Amino acid sequence: MRQRLKPFWSRWLARRLPPAASVRLTQRRIFIVPTLVGAAFALALLLMLLAAINYQNSLAYALTFLLAAVFVVAILHTYRNLAGLLLKAAGARAVFVGEQGRFRVRLESRARAHQAIALGWPAMAYQTQDVPAQGVSECELSLPALRRGWLRPGRLRVESRFPLGILVAWSWVDLDQALLVYPQPLEGELPLAAGADDEWHEQGLCAHGQGSEDFQGLTNYQPGDSQRRLHWKAYSRGQGLLVKDFAAAGGRDPWLDFEALAGDVELRLSLLCYWVLQLSERQQPFALSLPGQVLAPASGEQHREACLRALALFGTPR
Repeated sequence: MRQRLKPFWSRWLARRLPPAASVRLTQRRIFIVPTLVGAAFALALLLMLLAAINYQNSLAYALTFLLAAVFVVAILHTYRNLAGLLLKAAGARAVFVGEQGRFRVRLESRARAHQAIALGWPAMAYQTQDVPAQGVSECELSLPALRRGWLRPGRLRVESRFPLGILVAWSWVDLDQALLVYPQPLEGELPLAAGADDEWHEQGLCAHGQGSEDFQGLTNYQPGDSQRRLHWKAYSRGQGLLVKDFAAAGGRDPWLDFEALAGDVELRLSLLCYWVLQLSERQQPFALSLPGQVLAPASGEQHREACLRALALFGTPR
């Protein structure tokens, strides 16, 4: 029954609370019901009323009506603690598969303070925030990034049980947030485009994609470096594992080629992701070739982000 009603509930919420980067909680967007404690409290009031009627006890009547008045006043205060609160999407950074995606949410108050505001997604731990009067409070909510592409968390539950905990006022807010999830980096052999294989492998330099015409010096060994370039004399002298660094042959830069790899799509993208990070860290210009998309040789942070984005969105709806 719940699964059948879920599409209708989602469509009704979309009409009543449409997605937006900034949402102010008003009467139309707040729901309120008794909690389990509140339901037990109401049942106790009913039993007290029946006892007062049965024994015609004035003090029992007075206590019952006093507690009933407290319940009614708690409805107003619980609602007011959530009403008027402004929620804004404060951004999110891209992550890799297997990491925690972190979404920042800003809570603002233009009038009174808001106490013990809980935020979170279903099946996740909620965070509780206090928002000062005419102040701002920020929180960071986490979701696991299980697959590459866009991670859209969906509707966020915002609730308040302040002040007595016998009622809960809540709302489902869609701040239209999303973050990009890159493939999980996987170490492996550098994949080169089919035209460059002979040149790059000829000198045993496939790990770096570098040539052998001009000796540049020694660098620390990195996983995947060719064993032919290891400097064994330095290693024997206790200087650590070093490799010989050469200038690029004929000015050619490595082309990371999707088609040069074997395995399924996700494995190939993970290997390419690893080498995008490695070559970017070494400030080595490189190109990336994917089916239907080619990124020309370049270096720098902008090129790194463009390559990672292309890998993350490869084969997904734009």
